[in-house]
Amino acid sequence: MTQHRRLQILATAGLVLAVLATSGCSTSRDRLTTGSIPTMNKAVDSMSEPELARAADSMGQAYDRKPKDRSIGLSYANVLMMQGRNAQALAVMQQVAIANPTDREVLAALGKAQAAAGQLDKALGTINRAQTPDRPDWRLYSAEGAVLDQLGRSDEARGRYRMALQIQPNDPSVLSNLGMSYVLTGDLKTAETYLRQAQQQPGADSRVRQNLALVIGLQGRFQEAEQMAAQELNPQQAAANLQYLRGMLSQQNSWQQLASEDKSKKKNG
Repeated sequence: MTQHRRLQILATAGLVLAVLATSGCSTSRDRLTTGSIPTMNKAVDSMSEPELARAADSMGQAYDRKPKDRSIGLSYANVLMMQGRNAQALAVMQQVAIANPTDREVLAALGKAQAAAGQLDKALGTINRAQTPDRPDWRLYSAEGAVLDQLGRSDEARGRYRMALQIQPNDPSVLSNLGMSYVLTGDLKTAETYLRQAQQQPGADSRVRQNLALVIGLQGRFQEAEQMAAQELNPQQAAANLQYLRGMLSQQNSWQQLASEDKSKKKNG
């Protein structure tokens, strides 16, 4: 698939790129419960916009007091990315990485922030630098896969997700990323298979179920997608997601046409 075509598909499914960028290295630390930082009772991915704004303000104040604290920096950058403030999140992670240059979780989060800010080649380099052959980290494999997907290197990306699953079988975040990888190439049936598997795992968060609702909606099963979205989100978020799904369905022919054209080009080329 050419980069131009890929960008067209990503423009049609704008949520996909954001999901891959934010979930590639999801851990329990994404949930703001660490004692050294402002305590939050909610997972970041389930917060409303006002809740995210309050969390960002609280985290920002903590970060100003302790800019080298890894836990504060990791959590603050995660909140900023959930708000779409990717450049600011990257600046935070760069400072945290300077203070913790060999910390693999910090390097993984830096790679995640670089990817969210569009610095995909830098993100790959950072993640590869954090990985060690004798002690491979499944989160890094998953993060690397998310970046490769954004670069259009889907086969390599799926290989990384499967390497992650060999170390951490049935991890819902990795299965979700693998499913979304198939969305990016238009294989919605395979995507749904992996996302349903992800949904069934203990620890599957709201993002996994929202991804599944997206894929179900893209296949035209709108009522099922609507019910799933309504269960996962507050009324305002559900309304926004349902509007998004309606827009996706209205463009479904464009999606299918792009995928068909790419397959035709591969066959003839």
